[in-house]
Amino acid sequence: MMLLLFAGPLLSLAGSPSVHEGVTVYAERLYTSTGEVVENAAIRVEDGKIAAITGGTEAPDGDDVLRAVAVTAGMIDASVRIHTGNFSVEDAHEIQPHRRVAEALDPFDYRWKRMLRSGVTTGLVCPEDRNVIGGFGVVLKMGGEPSIAARTVKADAVVRGAIGGEPSRGNHPARGRPSDFYSRRPTTRMGVEWEWRKAFYDASAAARIPERAFPGSDVLQAVLAGRVPLSIQAWTTQDIRTAVFLKEEMQREGLGEIDLIIDAAAEAWKEPQLLTRSGVKIILPPFDADGRTGPDGAFIAWNVAKMLQDLGVPIALSSHGASDPTQRLARQAGYAMRGGLTFDEALAAVTLQPARMLGVEDRVGTVEVGKDADLVLWSGTPFEITSRITGVLLDGAVVIDPRQ
Repeated sequence: MMLLLFAGPLLSLAGSPSVHEGVTVYAERLYTSTGEVVENAAIRVEDGKIAAITGGTEAPDGDDVLRAVAVTAGMIDASVRIHTGNFSVEDAHEIQPHRRVAEALDPFDYRWKRMLRSGVTTGLVCPEDRNVIGGFGVVLKMGGEPSIAARTVKADAVVRGAIGGEPSRGNHPARGRPSDFYSRRPTTRMGVEWEWRKAFYDASAAARIPERAFPGSDVLQAVLAGRVPLSIQAWTTQDIRTAVFLKEEMQREGLGEIDLIIDAAAEAWKEPQLLTRSGVKIILPPFDADGRTGPDGAFIAWNVAKMLQDLGVPIALSSHGASDPTQRLARQAGYAMRGGLTFDEALAAVTLQPARMLGVEDRVGTVEVGKDADLVLWSGTPFEITSRITGVLLDGAVVIDPRQ
């Protein structure tokens, strides 16, 4: 009896939606994220895909029709942060590029369902930022079958690492005989930078001298070749500069061209020209009411998204998996609009732009025929404080039913 009582809530927390075949979604306005707005749109969903989009139609009748004032593509959070904490980190060594966070995720975690209910259908999940290089991140659907493999949109989507105080926090120098497991390097920001540079130079040497290969050296070689994007967490100006200078040093030394994404770049507004010069992509953390955010109290300006957008720096907004309703992804888009982004730019920053950054734009990020039927239904204009999410479809299955 106890087992039966426990099994039901587990499936619910996994966000497993009920399946509806042949659903039609009717919206007064469809925002496609391609720059096109379709008035009085009927979106036909079949077999988990968008089968047809018809504009200028009257609302159809039928039990399989879902109605909304507005519809957008399912939002994409490029920094979901639904991991298992320290269990997602291999502590044996600070450089672990070959590890995969997908092997340490809980498909029954209640936070998947919370993200779905906030309109986020796809997200990048990475290891906790306790190692210098923590391993591969994975792009997942936020619901569906209770299996990480079944939800995977793109495995090994990025290699994740961190610059700043977090990778060295908890470590301490060994005075004589080591006293515990954390008597090790790095113990400072400078030590973190040293670990990064050493890892890349060692990987480059291993490409020429096979005897110098080490676990993950082939992964770092793929990063240097630009075949796998590198996502680095860097909150403050000094850490953002270090990340950019690392990329430019590898290029200058002829070691490779890193495809760099800087996550949590709260202080990117301080030196935006540096980001423009280096061609990096930026994921902004949640805006905070007092402007201070992150472990080091980095200051994020309200107009940072607008500033970077105007300079041509690719940006995505994120919620970091926030539990606070005021910090969720739809609210981040609204805050960015207050800082100067247009509606189309804010919509792209939570749909198309993160899809492009993560290399999954062929499946998600826009409402187009042939793409995954991930849709968000709104009671009014998206991101307005008076609008709420009334429905969510994930791969054509109704997760939140507006009829209820």
